[in-house]
Amino acid sequence: MSSQCETVAKQQSGARMGFFERYLTLWVFLCIVAGILLGHLLPVPFQLLGRMEVAQVNIPVAVLIWLMIIPMLLKIDFSALHQVREHWRGVGVTLFVNWAVKPFSMALLAWLFIRGLFADWLPADQIDSYIAGLILLAAAPCTAMVFVWSNLSDGEPHFTLTQVALNDTIMIFAFAPIVGLLLGLSAITVPWDTLFLSVVLYILVPVALAQLWRKLLLNSGGPAALQRTLERLGPVSLLALLITLVLLFGFQGEQILAQPTIIALLAVPILIQVYFNSGLSYLLNRRFGVAHCVAAPSALIGASNFFELAVATAIVLFGFESGAALATVVGVLIEVPVMLSVVKIVNNTKGWYESAIKSPGG
Repeated sequence: MSSQCETVAKQQSGARMGFFERYLTLWVFLCIVAGILLGHLLPVPFQLLGRMEVAQVNIPVAVLIWLMIIPMLLKIDFSALHQVREHWRGVGVTLFVNWAVKPFSMALLAWLFIRGLFADWLPADQIDSYIAGLILLAAAPCTAMVFVWSNLSDGEPHFTLTQVALNDTIMIFAFAPIVGLLLGLSAITVPWDTLFLSVVLYILVPVALAQLWRKLLLNSGGPAALQRTLERLGPVSLLALLITLVLLFGFQGEQILAQPTIIALLAVPILIQVYFNSGLSYLLNRRFGVAHCVAAPSALIGASNFFELAVATAIVLFGFESGAALATVVGVLIEVPVMLSVVKIVNNTKGWYESAIKSPGG
């Protein structure tokens, strides 16, 4: 068992957390401050940007979201799907948690905390919108950052690549129905045509463009050309995210200043669902005899969120000034420190985990 994990650890692609990613929480905090100040001092430009819409899609935000998402999707190799059978138990656990547990557990937590325990401390007219944002946050598993988390936990790289490719394929078909179902159960009305438009704009089209671009790069210059492109696009992707956050907080500033505890209250169900779902994935993998180098990334994929997609969809469905947009941004704010804590947990419990494994699996 340990030799299996040691062998695959040597095959890691070298994905490490860069300077900007490591301090993502700091950049998000600075964007909050900058957005609030700019929105207060320069309200007219923000209002003009907010009105630049076509078919309920804000054009500046659409461009920024594409700049965020396409570089991340460029990392995905859908040809890796044929490797699913090699790690079928780990894949099965992760799929179960990602699609049958996580969205629904988040909905339950949102109902419990936002509509229940915290309702008196939140703006009454935004309660449903906050719940919608939390559901959107949990409805799609993370695509890009999981490669970093997997590497930091000595995860099996082929499993991680296969799992992400499979999740992205499922997301094309399952994201809209799951979001529509949970919003309906939450008594939140959302236009289905707008929801499907979000899927086309922010999942289907970016996936197609990224895969076409990936194929062209590999055909023209091989893996080295792809790696150089990814390195150049990394800062562009993060910069697009940060500009989007400045715009969001430019619209959200007055509400946050009036009730600064909102962000802390929204963080509670997000934190609980991250630790619950990562723990569930980890324990199920241990129960089924999956190797630690598969179980670790499985737990991380099971817990993390595709927050770029959540932010984009929240803006399309509910607008810049909505509680839904703010709730998804809270997910961005706490993503790095929370996921690093999960990495530390799975690394520190490797001995305990492997004490129960009698034979290799995954």
